[in-house]
Amino acid sequence: MSHDRFSAYRVMWLFVMFDLPTETKRDRKNASQFRKKLIENGFTMMQFSIYLRHCASKENAEVHRRRVLALLPPHGMVNILAVTDKQFGGMEIYLNTKQIEELETPQQLELF
Repeated sequence: MSHDRFSAYRVMWLFVMFDLPTETKRDRKNASQFRKKLIENGFTMMQFSIYLRHCASKENAEVHRRRVLALLPPHGMVNILAVTDKQFGGMEIYLNTKQIEELETPQQLELF
């Protein structure tokens, strides 16, 4: 039973990708606040405008998706994508032309 709860098909990763305007001082402030709020909500920067968060389940990913929707700035494009841990594991990541084997997955704690 414990194995099923943490299966690679149940655990999710939530990606938030965005392109926000930075033409005015207000735009820059909105973009900065959006990034800071993502970090406060447990997201990690993968690339400058791509943040991701490990979620224990599809239901947990939905909770965080709704939180992101509540943070949306008034202008710009924001994309939200949920993928299973299995799909995430198939991603190829390169840094300076060298492939990185894998990103570190946060440890999942189970409380009784």
